[in-house]
Amino acid sequence: MASEEVHRASTYAPVNIAVIKYWGKRDSKLNLPTNSSLSVTLSQDDLRTHTTACCSPAFSTDTLTLNGQPQDISGARTQACLRELRAIRSDRESQDPSLPKLSEMSLQITSANNFPTAAGLASSAAGFAALVRAIADIYALPCSPTDLSRIARQGSGSACRSLFGGYVAWNAGSEASGSDSYAYEVAPASHWPDMRALILVASADKKDVSSTAGMQQTVATSALFQHRAEVIVPRRMKAMEKAIQDRDFEQFATLTTKDSNNFHATCSDTDPPIFYMNDTSRAAVRMVEAINATTVDEAGGSARTLCAYTFDAGPNAVVYYLADDEQKVAGAFKALLGDKTGWEGKRGQAVTMGQVPPETEVVSEILKKGVSRVILTAVGDGPRKTEEHLR
Repeated sequence: MASEEVHRASTYAPVNIAVIKYWGKRDSKLNLPTNSSLSVTLSQDDLRTHTTACCSPAFSTDTLTLNGQPQDISGARTQACLRELRAIRSDRESQDPSLPKLSEMSLQITSANNFPTAAGLASSAAGFAALVRAIADIYALPCSPTDLSRIARQGSGSACRSLFGGYVAWNAGSEASGSDSYAYEVAPASHWPDMRALILVASADKKDVSSTAGMQQTVATSALFQHRAEVIVPRRMKAMEKAIQDRDFEQFATLTTKDSNNFHATCSDTDPPIFYMNDTSRAAVRMVEAINATTVDEAGGSARTLCAYTFDAGPNAVVYYLADDEQKVAGAFKALLGDKTGWEGKRGQAVTMGQVPPETEVVSEILKKGVSRVILTAVGDGPRKTEEHLR
C-alpha cells in the first residue's frame, strides 16, 4: 500500500581530526565555539560512519540505532538537528503541495561505525554529519554542505567539518544566532593528496571525562584558556591555512604539535585537571620526536621534520606525515608494532619495515604494551551517498 511506503537514503561520512583544536563553547545550546578550528578529513575507506535514514507513515516514533544498540534520540542536540531539517522540508512541502509530507513522518535511523565509538576518534563528528546528510538526502533538501554544517554543528560541534573533504576550517563566528558559525573548505583533498595519518589506538574505552563536560570545566576554571581562544588560535588559524595552501609540511607539523600541546595544557590547567593523554600517548610523542631528530636533511645536514603528532580529547595518537616519508615514519612504527591489528589491510601491507630510532628502548616498551591497534589512513573526501542500506 502507498501509505506503507518507506522512503530511504543512506550515506557514508568521514572522521576529521583537528590540527587547530576546537575546545570551549560560548553558547552550549547552539554549540557555538569560543574559537575557530581546522581539521584534516580522513579517508572513508578506513574510518567512516554509515547511516541509513528511513521515514514512513507506518512508523510511530523516531528511533536511532548505533552499532546494533538502541540510542536515546530525545536529547536536545539530536532534536535540534531533526527539528531544523524537518522545518526546511516542511517549507518545501508548503510551496509544492504535490510533495509527500515526509516532514510529518517519524524517522528510523540506523548507524554503524567501523572504528571505536567515544574513544577519542571523532565518532560524534562522523555520526552527526552522516545523520544530517542522510536525512537531507531523504528530504531532497536544496542545502549546500555549508548550510548543513550549521545544522550538524548543533549535534556535535566538530561534525560541521565532516560535511567537507580535504582540509576544513570551522569559523567560530560572532552572531548570537550562530548564522556565521559554519565550516568551509580550505583546500580539497586533491590539493595536497599525499597527506597520510597513522593512528595509534591507545584505548578503545569510553573516555572518563566527555568532551562536553571537559569543555565546560575548562572554560569555567582555566586561566590559560582565554589567552588560547583570543590570541593563540586566531594566529595559528591564519598560519595553518597558509601552510596548507603552500603545502608546507614543516610549518604544518610545527603548528599541529604546538596546538595539540597547548590544548592539553589548558586541560591540565582545568580545576580539577583533565588528563586525556596517558603514558602510551606520551611515549608516542617521544617516538615522533626521535624519528624527526634522527632524520637528516641531505641538502643542509640538519634534522628534517617528517611527522607530527596530535591528540584530541583522548589518548590516541594521530601521526601525520607525507606519502614519500611513509617508510621512515610508518615503517618505524611497523618495526615496533608489527604484531598489532591494522597492518593486515592494503595500506598496512604496503608499508615497508623501517628502523626504530636508537635510544628509544623505554618508550618502545610502553608503546608495545599500550597500543592495541593501528589505523593507517590518508586525507579523503566528504560524505558519499550510497545505495547500500543498513535496513
